[in-house]
Amino acid sequence: MAEMKLVILVRQDLKLPKGKLAAQAAHAAVESTLKSGKLKVVAWRAQGQKKIVLKVKDEKELLKYMQLAKDDGLKTALITDAGKTVIAPGTKTCVGIGPDNENSIDNITGELPMM
Repeated sequence: MAEMKLVILVRQDLKLPKGKLAAQAAHAAVESTLKSGKLKVVAWRAQGQKKIVLKVKDEKELLKYMQLAKDDGLKTALITDAGKTVIAPGTKTCVGIGPDNENSIDNITGELPMM
């Protein structure tokens, strides 16, 4: 089986507090994993559950990379906030991609900067 990983894209324009950012990234990791299918999840877990958190500028860039991933057949999870703390309800905060083939994900997100 190919090397597997999960990527989480986080919007930088929201300037989320660290705790809020961590919670949103965790939501993306869980939702994306649940969508990926048993075989991919088993392989990813056996390889150590590699996760990478990357920066995107804003909502437009977040949605662009999500669509590119979908167009390439990758599972994605868009996270929108409930609005109970620091941001408005329905704000799109982050996207999970994978877990899936690392090269396939890197072809889409490989040039984005890490958090």
